[in-house]
Amino acid sequence: MSNTLDIISADDGSELKLPLSEERVAAGFPSPAEDYGTLGLDLNKELIKNPASTFYARVSGLSMIDEGINDGDLLVIDKSIEPYNGCLAVCYIDGEFTLKRFQKHHDHGLLMPANKNFKPLRVTSDNDFVIWGVVTYIIKKA
Repeated sequence: MSNTLDIISADDGSELKLPLSEERVAAGFPSPAEDYGTLGLDLNKELIKNPASTFYARVSGLSMIDEGINDGDLLVIDKSIEPYNGCLAVCYIDGEFTLKRFQKHHDHGLLMPANKNFKPLRVTSDNDFVIWGVVTYIIKKA
């Protein structure tokens, strides 16, 4: 776990419409070239559903690497989403922030890593624990 998490408020006050091709990009065989029309896409509107409760944070560490979440990836976190069983969540436990899958059990919770080198964290009423927010998007650098 890491006791630091740089949390950045989402700024939805600006608009930057970027070109969006009407054609989908084939991940198999390429389609014949066509004239590509352009639509507008504003990433703020696409990624931020609840501006007042949306934040960004950068991943630090490798505990979720088997889910393809790497050190340095950027998380979009919505605090207004009710946490649910299996959600990918930024959690605050005993003075530290961590990114894990949350599993709810009858008398405890589990924070599940996605890396065999890390053990699940058992959460009980003895812990100072809160699910700080639910991850809605992961932005990766190519």
